[in-house]
Amino acid sequence: MNTIMELDTRTPEELPGVVTRLFKGVVYSETDEKIWQSLLALASQVRDYVAVLGLDLILDESEGYAFLKSREDPDVTLPRLIPRRQLTFDVSLLLALLRARMLEFDTNSSETRLIMTEQEIADMVSVFLPESSNEARILDKLGANIKKVVELGFLRKLRGETGTYEVARILKAYVDAQWLEEFDARLADYRRSLTGQKPAVSTETDDA
Repeated sequence: MNTIMELDTRTPEELPGVVTRLFKGVVYSETDEKIWQSLLALASQVRDYVAVLGLDLILDESEGYAFLKSREDPDVTLPRLIPRRQLTFDVSLLLALLRARMLEFDTNSSETRLIMTEQEIADMVSVFLPESSNEARILDKLGANIKKVVELGFLRKLRGETGTYEVARILKAYVDAQWLEEFDARLADYRRSLTGQKPAVSTETDDA
């Protein structure tokens, strides 16, 4: 009886705090343990709460992350609460390659954390550069591109290890199977952009 009463009183108290935290960004189980536990207990209420705002709760308990995503609204009946960012081709390429690397890692490794050095990321990107591009110039920009991906929440710097990053598992949710299926077409556009030609498509993503 006491447990039921505790749950009943906890719900209205914790729900606003959980939703507010989700509006600030991704909630991770490992870094937001208290909020994460509340979110798991109140997941259905959170979904109902944000649905009226045109948002979906994306919750992956096994991977340990949750975030809010705007629903598709072709008639634009609601203002967009979760902003989209237009990405440069360099950053989009980096995201696609990191996602492909994670897919390979998950297939061939029993580990859960994909760790990459800046040199490994540079080597990965350089393989996909067109021969006619100025490779030195592109690689010079890599630091800025990595910084942008860190800001987006898809790479995390490791403390005490210069130039070493963990690829965030949430990348799987943002760069999905459809995105990867279109990778070849996107890569052709990236190569055109790197050689100074006008790209056929652009890429955007929700904030992580």
